[in-house]
Amino acid sequence: MEASDGVYECKARGVFRKRGISPVCGDRVKFTSAADGACVIDEIGERRSLLIRPPLANLDRLFFVSSSCEPQPNLLLLDKFIAIAVYKNIEPIVVFTKVDKLDPSEYISIYKQAGITALTVNNVTGEGSDGIRALLTGKLSAFTGNTGVGKSSLLNNIFPGIGLATGDISRKLGRGRHTTRHVELYKLEGGGYVADTPGFSSFDTNRYDIIFKNELADCFAEFSEYKDKCRFADCSHTSEKGCAVIEAVKQGLIPRSRHESYLAMYEEAQQLKEWEHKK
Repeated sequence: MEASDGVYECKARGVFRKRGISPVCGDRVKFTSAADGACVIDEIGERRSLLIRPPLANLDRLFFVSSSCEPQPNLLLLDKFIAIAVYKNIEPIVVFTKVDKLDPSEYISIYKQAGITALTVNNVTGEGSDGIRALLTGKLSAFTGNTGVGKSSLLNNIFPGIGLATGDISRKLGRGRHTTRHVELYKLEGGGYVADTPGFSSFDTNRYDIIFKNELADCFAEFSEYKDKCRFADCSHTSEKGCAVIEAVKQGLIPRSRHESYLAMYEEAQQLKEWEHKK
């Protein structure tokens, strides 16, 4: 655990286990230290966000790295991850790589129209890296992306000279490493932290991060301007007559691919039972 005067190794009080909670990477805590140097976590602060797998609290921004080609973007999967981030009060940011092979302007337009920050990075020249680096300052951030999308090359461009291996953020990001069993936080020189999340190529959405159908529309920010204007108060925005969201899609005000992702996710959400949320 990192404090203003150094890094401490702490153990959590047993009372947390009895309450069914435990400290995770990113938590803000209060601790006491005994004369023998042993440190104990006494209190876990209120969390503004929490991911179950990987275990990570108080994440500000989650960068979704996707390639413009090779492999081609899976927009449904990307939209699922973005919805989970919004649901968890984490700002989603989409980054497209391999722009030297295919112009991702079509995809950038979709997400910008949806009100989501979308950026491009040329991993060959490093162009675009400065913009991402600026978004990391003063924030707790993490990067996720499937194998082959260029995430490691992206991180090498953001932090020149550290020589990242695939899936490893490296100790060279700076001092103040904060370690748990599964996740490590690396302190950035300009302020802020980046989380190294081993195996964090995707969320375990089906089991841990469930969005029920009545909450799903709130995870698509571009729906907000229209969903309260529907003919029916309980409109699902899937097929109803008088649905303002569907009309906005027809008029090009909401990206069609985003609504298609919503429809697919809504269909999946219809199969969920309330008890599944408590597994």
